[in-house]
Amino acid sequence: MSNIPAPIDAATTPEWAALQRHHDELDINLKKWFADDPKRVEKLSFDLADLHFDLSKNLVTDETVKLLVNLGRAVRLEERRDAMYAGEHINTTEDRAVLHTALRRPKSDEGKYVVDGQDTVADVHEVLDRMYAFANKVRSGEWKGVTGKAIKHVVSIGIGGSDLGPNMAYEALKPYADAGIDCRYVSNIDPNDMAEKVKGLDPETTLVIIVSKTFTTLETITNAREAKTWLLKSLRAAGAIDGSAGQDADAIRHHFVAVSTALDLVEEFGIDPENAFGFWNWVGGRYSVDSAVGLSLIIAFGPERFEEFLAGFHEVDEYFKSTPLEENVVALMGLINVWYVNFFGMGSHAVLPYNQYLHRFPAYLQQLTMESNGKSTRWDGTPVTTGTGEVFWGEAGTNGQHAFYQLIHQGTRAIPADFIAFVNTANPSKDGDQDVHELFLGNFLAQTKALAFGKTADEVRAEGTAEWMVPARCFEGNRPTTSIFGEALTPKALGELIALYEHIVFVEGTVWGLDSYDQWGVELGKQLAKQITPAFHDDEALAKQDASTQALIAFYRARRK
Repeated sequence: MSNIPAPIDAATTPEWAALQRHHDELDINLKKWFADDPKRVEKLSFDLADLHFDLSKNLVTDETVKLLVNLGRAVRLEERRDAMYAGEHINTTEDRAVLHTALRRPKSDEGKYVVDGQDTVADVHEVLDRMYAFANKVRSGEWKGVTGKAIKHVVSIGIGGSDLGPNMAYEALKPYADAGIDCRYVSNIDPNDMAEKVKGLDPETTLVIIVSKTFTTLETITNAREAKTWLLKSLRAAGAIDGSAGQDADAIRHHFVAVSTALDLVEEFGIDPENAFGFWNWVGGRYSVDSAVGLSLIIAFGPERFEEFLAGFHEVDEYFKSTPLEENVVALMGLINVWYVNFFGMGSHAVLPYNQYLHRFPAYLQQLTMESNGKSTRWDGTPVTTGTGEVFWGEAGTNGQHAFYQLIHQGTRAIPADFIAFVNTANPSKDGDQDVHELFLGNFLAQTKALAFGKTADEVRAEGTAEWMVPARCFEGNRPTTSIFGEALTPKALGELIALYEHIVFVEGTVWGLDSYDQWGVELGKQLAKQITPAFHDDEALAKQDASTQALIAFYRARRK
């Protein structure tokens, strides 16, 4: 194990006990709290880079915030934060540094962050420079397919962190796509995913990026081989190549590149190792969108926009590192999440972006948060002593209002929710005299107000509602929300949002004593899949399976056409 101190058991600290007493004595009434404290909004509002935060509709008082900060200090949150930035091996089960923050440090930091003998910043910028040069060739048309045509489509093949981040960011920043290059993302091993993503593409103008650090990820390499088959078959059918080994190999070199460090396997696949871009074992997959994993983004949006994206990450990194906990909105959001999970028993957390371009953001956060903190063992191998993790989920804009908001407003369980919106839109529109974006933002503001303050029985009665129906139309209120308001969804603002949640995960994991950077929980299913797959056709393999698995395979065998 890494030489990292054992986690402090937060639940045994006096600070935890003080929070429990505070919780038990707390008379939650947001209406009253707002009325009694005219400065509540001011005290619980924060500005960080391009984002404005309003935490005032959370179930916290001045005393709550003070006690949460005390808890953070009791578990040495600041010391662990500094250890992470310094490159100590806080990923204990893999004995690795956790240095996704190095991916966005400026070139001027070269030589300042040497970890395990490696100048991390210099290495990052060497890869960035190579990616920028390659992307510029593709964007300008200098890089051509095997028949001499410029690239118009990119198919990026990865899974997990090699897919969720770039896919989300591509959707989020579509207004900035300025090179006429369309990106599609393939992740699922289900053949339908590949079939739909290559449908209608011209292989002569398509570039495939295979994103797999080890170049052995089952789903990714299977899909990569499928993509190779599609490309070669299509080019032969079009008469672009004759099917000879030499022309097939030439086509692969023109139409495939890799994000990987396994250069031998990359070359074996047929990709020129010069067109492989790597990253390091101190970058976890779910923290890698700003590494070479984001190659498709650089092609779509250009190096300048990617630099702005990185700058957004870095600004939040610097803020989180240097701002005292009492004033640090990133730390406070993480601590408030712990407050809800461990003292209120709220195990679910909604993320509700009021911007359609962020429609994949909740899915991205699902991996970031739940793969990081969905654990029952602490970083020293001992069992956890508290509840851990949150179920993150959400939907964009008013779509969610017409789906699941009923449960958030009037259900029997309270669900903390982060609302994200932007003052300006890339596509302003009017419906007559009505600014449609303002109509949209009116919904954003109305939902947080309704959740916080609700509607009393007397207010319902005053509307002339029949008495028997009054309970159904009451809203309890006191449902916690955080509002995140930005000026516009720019590349920089998106980087800020992602870094925000990365560090929130870190804060929660520190309190719970977790190694937030490994993911052993995904391994067992992978191992069993390799054992089970032969059983579809091999009776000996089938006999080794449990009764339920045997019955399900029998169902498959009887009906597969």
